[in-house]
Amino acid sequence: MKILSFGAHPDDVEFGCGGLLIQEIQKGNRAKIVICSLGEAGTNGTPQVRKKEAAAAARLAGAEIEFINLGGDCRIEDTPKNAIKIAGIIRKYRPEAVLAPEMQRNQHPDHYALAKLVHAACRLARYGGISELKKLATHKINALYFYPSRAEWSESPDIVIDVSSVKNLWEKTMSAHKSQMKTKAYHDLVFTKAAAMGASIGVKYAIGLWTNDPVRLGGLSDLPLSSRNY
Repeated sequence: MKILSFGAHPDDVEFGCGGLLIQEIQKGNRAKIVICSLGEAGTNGTPQVRKKEAAAAARLAGAEIEFINLGGDCRIEDTPKNAIKIAGIIRKYRPEAVLAPEMQRNQHPDHYALAKLVHAACRLARYGGISELKKLATHKINALYFYPSRAEWSESPDIVIDVSSVKNLWEKTMSAHKSQMKTKAYHDLVFTKAAAMGASIGVKYAIGLWTNDPVRLGGLSDLPLSSRNY
């Protein structure tokens, strides 16, 4: 399985769904991170420093990484041109699953803009008549998921995944973003959320995702785990 994850800024993927990617990579699946700005507007860390930090975090996780420019930090816009650019990346990598920031407005406008762009791009990647993408074969993904990109949980996620076993490596990938740790204690923030989500399903740490489409199952017996013991 190939997983393609998009982040508006160099640390978004690690903080939002890094544990999920690490876990899937350890299972033998492939993952790629696409960073859509270099955090140019941030208070701490230059674009060059933040690019190096993101590359180091990806190496620790075992993921591929690509950097693209959608206008710069605080300037990512939901435009057809940007959506087509992302659709091209989807066609090249040909993933089964795509991860994007949650489809909710939050503290940074880039997160919501990128969520809408990836949502559109997943559909555009299927269309054979887009002139800018003619040289790339069309591609249909299996699933689009949205990962948390803000401090609080606005609503219950659709899927909750136990990531307790990769907590230590997940923390190391976040620690690679040294410049951002000067802003606030992101470790504490992320793991407080992960512990609360884990408690909801009876494990130490978990990450929640929102689905773009209903999850299709062959039967009730395909769901072996329950989040609660009644």
